[in-house]
Parts: sequence; C-alpha cells; structure tokens
Amino acid sequence: MLAVIQKNANGYTARYERRLKHPVAKVWAMLTENEKLAKWFSELSVDDLREGGVIKFDMQDGTFEEMEILELKAESVLEYTWGEDRVRFELYPEPDGCRLVLIETIAKLTDHTPKDIAGWDVCLDVIEAVLAGRTIESRKSAWEIKYEQYAKLFAELG
Repeated sequence: MLAVIQKNANGYTARYERRLKHPVAKVWAMLTENEKLAKWFSELSVDDLREGGVIKFDMQDGTFEEMEILELKAESVLEYTWGEDRVRFELYPEPDGCRLVLIETIAKLTDHTPKDIAGWDVCLDVIEAVLAGRTIESRKSAWEIKYEQYAKLFAELG
C-alpha cells in the first residue's frame, strides 16, 4: 500500500502507516539507536537525541548534512528537518504491537520527490523485515517498483 499524498496550504504531505507486531519500545529503538538505525538507513545517525539535537545524514563523500530534531517525545514522536521538508515518526501502542506512522511534509514537489517518497516506503518495509528477523533480497528492486508507482501518482497530482 502506497503513502497517502495530500496537497495542503503549505505544500504536500506523504503519510505512511504500518501495523507492526512489536512493542513500541522495540520500534522506537529502530528509530533512535544508531546500531539499529544502521540496519535500515545506514546513512543516518543520531548525534544528539533531544529537541534541538541533531541527526546526521552521511552524504557518502566525507560530508554530513545535519538535521535538527524539532520534536521528541520518548517512544511516541520523533520529528526532524529533512532539507526544506520535515519527517515525523509517530508510534501508537496497540494490543498486538504498535502502529507506526511516518509523515513527510513536503514544501515543494521536485523531480526528486517520488524518489524520496519511494525510499521512505522501502525503509519502512526494511524496518518491518528487520524486526521480524527477515531480510529484503533487493532494496533496489523494491525501490524501483515503488518509484514507478509514486512517479505516476505525483504526475497525476500535477
């Protein structure tokens, strides 16, 4: 299932939702502990886990982009800047695990937007797989399929 893309007054939002059969604490660790974060998004690392703190993106060329943590509520909300955009993870306990919601707030659409949105979708699939003790054979193949779907979706949005 693809993210729900909506236009709003300040741009767009992409909202993903996953129901995971794991407790909030375990999913929160995937988002905030560097050794677990590396399993699904190796370029990211938490430098300072607090509001106003920093998450770093390794540009793979010896440089790092710093993203500011805008909101942090332990085991509930993690929101940070993502270039001109924002990425927000929300966790909700449920009887058989938790619900993970990822919302990317997008200031303006670019040619890169469907690539980025497809990337987050695959990242969520990888989180789910890692928590379940599985691996995704080819992230690139999974991304290519999702990218085609999102490219079509964004083309329809204009």
